[in-house]
Amino acid sequence: MRTDLPVADTRLVQRLLWILWPAFLVGGVAEALFFAIFDPQELTLFGEPLEWTRLGVYTVGFFFFWGVCSAASALTLFLQRSPWEVNRCPLPGEDRPEGCPKRAV
Repeated sequence: MRTDLPVADTRLVQRLLWILWPAFLVGGVAEALFFAIFDPQELTLFGEPLEWTRLGVYTVGFFFFWGVCSAASALTLFLQRSPWEVNRCPLPGEDRPEGCPKRAV
């Protein structure tokens, strides 16, 4: 593991992995379950049959399920933030606006 990355970059990479890896696994399972029930050649889009190959439908289906699962994981990660993470001020003490109780004197 690289240790020369800044802490902010390391946390970003870690959070992306928390979102994308479980979504990848669940997306694969969801695709397998979906296509175990539905035949890709019988799917329609706006009433018209899809003219894609089976592999194309499987690929688009996987990326669709991966995207949906990624959105769910990202929302979970967003909503589990602590009050400190939500309410912290990103500005240093001397750059905070007038009237801010945490402004450096």
